[in-house]
Amino acid sequence: MLIFSFSLFIIHFSSAQELQGYIQEAEANNPEIQAYELRYNIAKEKVGEVNTLPNTSVSAGYFVSEPETRTGAQRARFSVSQMLPWFGTITARENYASAMAETEFVQIAIAKRKLALSVAQSYYELYAILGKQEVLHENIQLLKSYEQLALTSVEVGKASAVDVLKLQIRQNELQQQKEVLEQEYLAEQTAFNTLRNQKKSLAVNVVSELLLPIEDPSYSENGLQLNPELLKYDRLYESIKQSELLNQKESAPDIGFGLDYVPVSERPEMNFSDNGKDIVMPMVSLSIPIFNNRYKSISKQNEFRQLEIQSEKNGRLNILETVFARAISQLNQARIKFNTQAKNLKQARDAEEILIKNYETGTIDFNDVLDIQELQLKFQTNQIESIKTYYKQSSIINYLIN
Repeated sequence: MLIFSFSLFIIHFSSAQELQGYIQEAEANNPEIQAYELRYNIAKEKVGEVNTLPNTSVSAGYFVSEPETRTGAQRARFSVSQMLPWFGTITARENYASAMAETEFVQIAIAKRKLALSVAQSYYELYAILGKQEVLHENIQLLKSYEQLALTSVEVGKASAVDVLKLQIRQNELQQQKEVLEQEYLAEQTAFNTLRNQKKSLAVNVVSELLLPIEDPSYSENGLQLNPELLKYDRLYESIKQSELLNQKESAPDIGFGLDYVPVSERPEMNFSDNGKDIVMPMVSLSIPIFNNRYKSISKQNEFRQLEIQSEKNGRLNILETVFARAISQLNQARIKFNTQAKNLKQARDAEEILIKNYETGTIDFNDVLDIQELQLKFQTNQIESIKTYYKQSSIINYLIN
């Protein structure tokens, strides 16, 4: 049997371990995974189910009117018979049942991969929400420091009360955004804990910082061929192949063996060697499928099913290749955006320093202060979004090829 693993591309080893722990917990507790495992267990049990012979036939009859024969009157008849399938039929049934069980096993692997992907995606959403909350908190504190500068400037006649009010309004807006994010976090936390089949309000430990790796690892489409979504079609194809072998065996005759026993009463007042001798009759029978159009039809159906499965596999491969290419593209875009935002943020902070120096020399435009603060917040938020996108796309790539 094949065992599939889902690896996560995370720069921090500790956070990788933490997230992997959440994934393992989800796999152990998720009801959908448990249902797939039960289906697999049922499929395995079917292997034992097919390893049986047809029921043995036993019959008994009593002659109400005893027929007279030369050796005496027949009193009753006892029969036992057993039909046997053609040589290799039971093995073919076992192979077919095993192939169906392997198909169910691949379904478990697919379900686990999808669950791991969902857990990872939700985890990175939680990271992004917390990161944005922290950025908003820092900007609120920054605006408070600007508010103090404005109040001081008002006292010396270098600023108006309107500047103070604008700074306060901006703080209120950021506080609102922060509170909205708190609600988003609670909703995402519920979704994350639901995947783990845990209490919705259970706290989640999320890494405080994720960094982009210096270089991206090399990804190859060759790994797609080992994706369980494609291996599923290989298992289905194999099951149809085993179904056809079973069909060929079942189209052969069945052999039967039996025995009839008839007790005979002795004829009175007669003396000969076979007087009252019981009848024992071994029997052999054949069940021949003379009208075998059914088996021919099944063979044709199996042929069409194999072609159908191959077409479905090719179609699914095309979809996975498209998803893979899109994930690579978006991952590269995320890095480009992150680097651009880093440059913009540095320039915005340089502009902020210039404004502070102007204040020290006696002039400051608080409208410029608000503009620069808004730009900084935008760049910081975009950086967090870029990191989230990068790791979410990494998790998709790992789902596809690892």
